[in-house]
Amino acid sequence: MARMLTKIKAQIYFLYRKVVSSIAFYPVIIAVVFLLIAVVLVNFENNILTKYVQDHIKCLLIDDPSTARSMLSTLIGGIISLTVFSFSMVMVLLNQASTNFSPRLLPGLISDKKHQIVLGIYIGTIIYNIIVLVGVTSSDDVIMLNGFSVLVGIAFGILSLCMFVFFIHSISNEIQINTILSTIFIKTKGRLEHIIDGDRKQDKTFRSDKSWNEVTSTRTGYYQGVNLSALKQFMKENDTNVKIIPVKGTYIFKEQVVFSTDIQLDDDASEVMNEFIIFSSSFDLTENYILGLRQIAEVGIKAMSPGINDPGTAIMTLDYLTELLALRLQITDNVVIVVEGTELKIESPAMPFDKMLYSILATYRQYCKHDIVVMKKMLQMLQYLSKREPKESSYTDALKYEIVKLMEDAEQCVKNEHDLQHLRELHAKPQYSF
Repeated sequence: MARMLTKIKAQIYFLYRKVVSSIAFYPVIIAVVFLLIAVVLVNFENNILTKYVQDHIKCLLIDDPSTARSMLSTLIGGIISLTVFSFSMVMVLLNQASTNFSPRLLPGLISDKKHQIVLGIYIGTIIYNIIVLVGVTSSDDVIMLNGFSVLVGIAFGILSLCMFVFFIHSISNEIQINTILSTIFIKTKGRLEHIIDGDRKQDKTFRSDKSWNEVTSTRTGYYQGVNLSALKQFMKENDTNVKIIPVKGTYIFKEQVVFSTDIQLDDDASEVMNEFIIFSSSFDLTENYILGLRQIAEVGIKAMSPGINDPGTAIMTLDYLTELLALRLQITDNVVIVVEGTELKIESPAMPFDKMLYSILATYRQYCKHDIVVMKKMLQMLQYLSKREPKESSYTDALKYEIVKLMEDAEQCVKNEHDLQHLRELHAKPQYSF
């Protein structure tokens, strides 16, 4: 029974994550709020409100049904056109961003909450005015016209126009590469700092005298983490330590090992553990800093492609990567999480620093080895990081190895002896700015 409840809770958690992360989440909520406002005002409008508006600001009150219908119909048609225009423009800008920067940036741009709120206000205003339009009667009694509701509908129309101006400003700003890179950098840095704070508080010892037993996956997909709260509860109920095997962002196949436990689990318990795995085709920078590093690197590499050839953007990405990698130096390759109130622990792996560094720099070297300015920037980055105090000594070895490989590529690809000499001097005497 306890396992069944745990499984149900895990399924509810995944459904909640799916709903909240949907692009339609905020628009639907806002539209429902506008619908409720319309229903309340049309059916329960207090005559005192309309009389107050008539007595004090009569110029704002429409007392003719045909005029009210015309006004509301105009607002509905106008805001529908506004919505179509706004998001047609979004598609054009997103296509440009995909072509010029990287297609993996699109989920972050599309899921921007500010733009979802604007869409929600558009849809909500349309729904509100439709409900009020239906409620307009041909009675000669001004009070029966729901004049206050019509006035509110006009106010919502004006709000939609203001949102349109805000939307134009916001989308034109956020589509700029400086803003995109800054946003990715801030989110990734926040995640790294959060891991560093947690890393300092955790007990790194992870020992178990028992033999480890494997739990294999029953599903496939991109692994994005686990439901930690449910996993901790399961560990308390079964008195077991857990090792998480895959690294976030990797693709998991059926029958692939995903957990190791220090007790033998039956098939039902293994199935329950499988429910804790979060699979998703979309990626969240606030949960996986590796994705942020990759996105910044992809922008830099795309900038150096022959069709774009923008060394300035590539250098900017290297500056951001330098600061993020300096933070990564303060994190161990494996994170140990203690289950509160017990001595049980979870070991969660991160991508090894040397593999992560190689995956970033190998493509930079391939696309940038002909550009002396970018090569110098890469060398400065590696030299700066190699002087930092790492969490593990192997990190420094990985950085020195990449410096050697960088110089080998430079010796082979930089044809101008004068440029090559500058790089050799920088290698011999590091300088962290130029």
